[in-house]
Amino acid sequence: MSDLTPAATTLAAAATGHGFLSPTGVEIAFLLVGLATLGAAAVTVTTKQLVHAALWLVVALGGIAVEYLLLTAEFIAWVQVLIYLGSVVVLLLFGLMLTKAPIGRSPDADSNNRRVALGVALLAAASLVWVVVDAFRTTWIDLDGPAQGSTKVSGEILFQHWVLPFEALSVLLLAALIGAIVLSRRDAATGPEDHTKGQQR
Repeated sequence: MSDLTPAATTLAAAATGHGFLSPTGVEIAFLLVGLATLGAAAVTVTTKQLVHAALWLVVALGGIAVEYLLLTAEFIAWVQVLIYLGSVVVLLLFGLMLTKAPIGRSPDADSNNRRVALGVALLAAASLVWVVVDAFRTTWIDLDGPAQGSTKVSGEILFQHWVLPFEALSVLLLAALIGAIVLSRRDAATGPEDHTKGQQR
């Protein structure tokens, strides 16, 4: 009679099936898509053309949606596509158009603080990894329960624990859109006056 618990037996069986040196096709695809997503994100923050940055952001967010699909979280993947690809990116493009941002390269888009930004990004990434690892160190997924990416489980987690951040993000996006409209109307209002002053001079 074995002294191992059912969870330990499951882990032992999974470990003998395949390991780090013998990944499955899904794991290889997950790694490749992750590298492509990381590359698209790097191009997003390094390019000097704002429209290109927005388009590369579409690629990065799409890669994250593919990662969710590979993790069998179909509901979260389609939420990623509908909200981020369909709403946030469109909001960014509208903001670029309403504020009359330059299409090509702009010196104003580069603050020459790349080293400071890289240091802050690495520090934020290390902090995020540490927080996630520390929070889920002893957390195990119940394989016999409902799928973690299903609508039922995701809805319960979202509306029980993450309602306030979700609503705060909605207000933040609305404020960004209103700010872009205000800036565009201010430019339109000051344009004719400046033009008439130039003619009087």
